[in-house]
Formats: sequence, structure tokens, C-alpha cells
Amino acid sequence: MAMSRTYGKLEIPMIGEDEPVFILRGQDILAHSAIEMYRLLAEAHGCQVAQALTGEISCFRRWQGERRLPSWPAQGRTERI
Repeated sequence: MAMSRTYGKLEIPMIGEDEPVFILRGQDILAHSAIEMYRLLAEAHGCQVAQALTGEISCFRRWQGERRLPSWPAQGRTERI
């Protein structure tokens, strides 16, 4: 279980019940750039996750759905925390 301010409680294995999470969606036009910046930070710190993030970035770039800028709070939702 995890807690997203936008999506509420989410069941994600190995994440504590009250642990906050931040979700980037394929439709978010800024998402692949944000993940790339995170990858660069991880790489600079010698973190092994940097290589895996390259694959995630590719998935976001290949996604064919409609893209748009994010809105806050998510349209039609109110803050849950």
C-alpha cells in the first residue's frame, strides 16, 4: 500500500501503507524529461537504478496516447490528504 496525494491509497508491493509516492503518467508531456533528470542524478551518485531508468524513459517516449501538460489537482479530483 502507498499513498498518493492525487490517487489516494494504492496497493504497490514493498511500499509501506503511509509511504508517499509520486506518479508520472504516460500522458504527462513532462514525464520522460523528469525521469531523464532523475536518471542523471542517479547516475551521478553511482546508483544502479540509472540503467533501468533508460528503459522506462523509452517506454514513455514510445507511448502513443494523447499527451498534455499536467494539472493540479488532477481534473475532477480533490486533494485526499
